[in-house]
Amino acid sequence: MELAYERRGSGPPLILLHGIGHHWQAWMPVLDRLAQHHDVIAVDFPGFGASPSLPPGTPYTTETLGVAVESLWVRLGLEEPHVAGNSLGGYVALDFASRGAVRSATAFSPAGFWSRTEHLYTRAVLKMLRAAAERSEQLQATAAGRAMTAQGLRVLFAHPERVGEEELRSATQALADAVGFDDTLASFAWIPPPAPPKVPVTIAWGARDRLLPRRQAVRAGRWSQLRVKLLRDCGHVPMSDNPDLVADVILAATGA
Repeated sequence: MELAYERRGSGPPLILLHGIGHHWQAWMPVLDRLAQHHDVIAVDFPGFGASPSLPPGTPYTTETLGVAVESLWVRLGLEEPHVAGNSLGGYVALDFASRGAVRSATAFSPAGFWSRTEHLYTRAVLKMLRAAAERSEQLQATAAGRAMTAQGLRVLFAHPERVGEEELRSATQALADAVGFDDTLASFAWIPPPAPPKVPVTIAWGARDRLLPRRQAVRAGRWSQLRVKLLRDCGHVPMSDNPDLVADVILAATGA
């Protein structure tokens, strides 16, 4: 299937994967810097952003989303690209690493390292954020609604004030319109940590992540048998909180 993507730069290929409910534009703050060193392809997962839905009868799972992305890079003539992902995209990146399908994988606050209680909390918060996105215009019309929106932003970003108005508007619309959101979120109940990686991996976690609290980084570190990089003063979506730091982590992982 055809996926929406943005491609910039030249050099070793680097695939960028967004979180649930987001779109490739999540990577805009770091895209140009990464493109100085890599042929960068930022992808919309099926059913998210501008990408079409999965074919009828195909379930939304981390596996099916990953297969769609891998099919894209094969069509583009790429072999063993580097990959970096955030949240859902982080899990998919680590799954690629467990299969040896990529050259390296970098994951920012990857999903899948939660306890049962933490998973239920995350699911509830994501449903709340989705409902708020669907009612964005109404919420902005009242002081109480604007306060609720601000609180939701603090779940995702340590510094919501650094998110531009257009970036926020388009991200909110992407979350409201994501046809793959509900089924993908439901599939989270069944995902275990990926198999051990076969290629180099880097895991980084926002020190101020309120969606997937950083205690989950301890489990991710045990899984990878590596020290997880703690991103100071960053939230769940660190690309907007500190673009230079995120770019540094990825470029160090790819050896650029």
